[in-house]
Amino acid sequence: MATSAPGPRPPTIADVARLAGVSRTTVSHALNGLGKVDPRTRERVRQAAAELGYRPNLRAQRLRRGQAKAIALASSMPFAVAGGPSRLGFYMEVAAAAAESALLHDYALVLVPPVQSGSALYSVDIDGAIVVEPEVDDAAAAQLRERGLPYVALGRPVSPDEDAPYVDLRGGLVAELLLDHLRAQGARRPALIVGSGSRHSSVEALAAYRRATGRYGWEPVVARVGESGGEQAGYDACAALLAEHPETDAVCALVDAFAVGAVRAIRDSGRAVPDDVMVVTRYDGLRARTCEPPLTAVDLHLDRAASDAVELLLARLRGDPAPATTTAPPPPRVIARASSTRAAGA
Repeated sequence: MATSAPGPRPPTIADVARLAGVSRTTVSHALNGLGKVDPRTRERVRQAAAELGYRPNLRAQRLRRGQAKAIALASSMPFAVAGGPSRLGFYMEVAAAAAESALLHDYALVLVPPVQSGSALYSVDIDGAIVVEPEVDDAAAAQLRERGLPYVALGRPVSPDEDAPYVDLRGGLVAELLLDHLRAQGARRPALIVGSGSRHSSVEALAAYRRATGRYGWEPVVARVGESGGEQAGYDACAALLAEHPETDAVCALVDAFAVGAVRAIRDSGRAVPDDVMVVTRYDGLRARTCEPPLTAVDLHLDRAASDAVELLLARLRGDPAPATTTAPPPPRVIARASSTRAAGA
């Protein structure tokens, strides 16, 4: 019985060393950025590796260095608000951008499902993590601290003793932009629907709303909603709000899932969006764009923010001195859509 001949042997580090005329140790140092290698020698080694099609054994490198060469993206935010249709929401947009940035530095990104106390984050082989919008006593951050792993936050931490570097998503500014937009569109009795937790986006939005009510003389109307309820929780909160405050003419629902539920509740109450009640939300994602009518939202520049978070984390892993915060320019920008734009004179 005939057997197929084995394929060509893949090139080894010894083959690269022979072609470049150096030792295997020099090849290893040259390709991995280790030791003191003359730049001309380093370039000669790289050319030899390219000519032979040599690829280093990443698993062996990790074992030698004691590194996983992987970072995690983790959050305690439930998929009911972080996901969206087909789970293509806020969390996944951050994950896609972070994975691309991590790969540029030869790191893999491990996507961790919503972290609650006692979950499996302890068993993930990683060097560090990005924690998305941590709460006070955040479960993901707590598990990372217990493991002694460095992490950075995407979103300003709200724990008074939290000292992790972070990328500021500027929750207060985002809420101010949305409220100013509603006022410019004629809103005089806007209500706020916000998560009941302690994430920076909720805390800062609530503070911004209170400032606006004092500045413009609005009656404060606030509904605090549990994240795990998702769209239905937004519906229920808005329905109750409209029943108790029928004069409400706008709803700023910071979580997009809540905003979609609010639109349904407004319609079921016999009102129209935006003619009777305008609706705006924070995150310009799939929910905002596919809602009917499409929701006015904010471009948070999440791709840039996620990339900045990766760079901040890798700086910590290298031991580089790093600033406590970094913000993602350009600034957030309101994207006005049909849910809040009224015809002139309406």
